[in-house]
Amino acid sequence: MKHNIKVTAILIAMFFITQMIGLAVIWAYEPVVKEVIINGTAQNITISPLPYGMEPPQMQNDSDFWYLLPNIIFSFIIAVLLVFFLMKYKVAQFLRWWFFIVVLMVLGITLNAFFLKTNILQESLNMALLNEIPLSWIICIIIALPLAIYKVFKHNLIVHNLTELLIYPGIAVVFLPLLNIWTIIILLGIISVYDMWAVWHSGFMQKMAKYQMDTLKVFSGFFVPYLTKKQRQLVKEARLSKNKSKFKKKSMKVSLAILGGGDVVFPIITSGVVFRALGLVPAIIVSICATISLFMLFVFAKKGKFYPAMPFISIGCFIGIGLAYMLFYLPLVF
Repeated sequence: MKHNIKVTAILIAMFFITQMIGLAVIWAYEPVVKEVIINGTAQNITISPLPYGMEPPQMQNDSDFWYLLPNIIFSFIIAVLLVFFLMKYKVAQFLRWWFFIVVLMVLGITLNAFFLKTNILQESLNMALLNEIPLSWIICIIIALPLAIYKVFKHNLIVHNLTELLIYPGIAVVFLPLLNIWTIIILLGIISVYDMWAVWHSGFMQKMAKYQMDTLKVFSGFFVPYLTKKQRQLVKEARLSKNKSKFKKKSMKVSLAILGGGDVVFPIITSGVVFRALGLVPAIIVSICATISLFMLFVFAKKGKFYPAMPFISIGCFIGIGLAYMLFYLPLVF
């Protein structure tokens, strides 16, 4: 096992909780069909309730997805190259502020989903600041602001992992309208191949994680520092020892269990696509299968070695999609 059972359980729990929060946020932002009068004719239009002016493209048919897939892949490649360029030229401050703005916005999106589906401050949802900005948007940004500051600039471990639970659902719901079942399957395959290349061949993922932690002091993903059994024994001896001076100059390298943000957000998007296509139970099945696959990776992975998580998580998602369709269509057969 790559990490001890306690650390593994924490990572798996955070992963699964984020998947469930993601489904809740996706449910809150389900597109709404409204009838409007256009040129004297009543027409049904689909409205996205996403806040802050984030209006996803309106898909008319399946061919639109196939048209957008190359654009999505191209945008992903450009984003990776941009990050690599900024890392090479050490533009740390720019990256830190860029990260802060993204965190602030997606936290606002996730928090706003809570207001959409509850009666708390329900009246404020119908109010607007200067008749343009809903008051709920302002409230969510105000709540998100200190969380983003502590995450990016104060480096608090608890705040970091708690905000990670809310960040990836906000990201997933923005990209979800661009995908359907077939395109998410293809995208998972492409991301898995890239992940294997970036970890096992180029080492780009390790370099990027190291750059984030050492230079930016910010990491996009879950991380849990812990001591090994031998290190805990040394700490215990130091506490019980009467001669404290001999332990003062000793340094100790802390082990770190990490799970990258992409490993969390892509299964949320996958379960979200299944949710909108087949329903809640099939979507939860996909999330459970992805979680089991990640757990199996942690169980069979060896200490001190790096592994690409997406190929294993993608296999879980594929199995989950297969089971979801069996659950959905089997009652129709009988």
